[in-house]
Amino acid sequence: MTTFLQLIALLAVIIGTFFSVVGVLGLIRLPDVYTRLQATGKVGVFGVVLLLVAAAIWTPLGWGKAILLIILLMISGPVSTHAISSAAYRIGIPMRNPVRDDLDPSETSD
Repeated sequence: MTTFLQLIALLAVIIGTFFSVVGVLGLIRLPDVYTRLQATGKVGVFGVVLLLVAAAIWTPLGWGKAILLIILLMISGPVSTHAISSAAYRIGIPMRNPVRDDLDPSETSD
């Protein structure tokens, strides 16, 4: 049973690290702040959650703390990325090649 749990923890570390690396690559490669926030917000949270799952499996006494941290990350991650993107839009940081802008009052059709 211990070997099975270690295998699951190792798999969670590998997948979590992959998600984190993809988030960093998205931060480097994507063109504007809005798409960068999408990459780092979604992928980064899932990477950290999987690393927390691996840590909780490896040290069974930490399940309570890991679950609390996972819940806090799942709540605060989307909220913080939304707040940053809203602030970026309000101060006028332009989107690169926008398809549509739902917040622009001149583009609303009545």
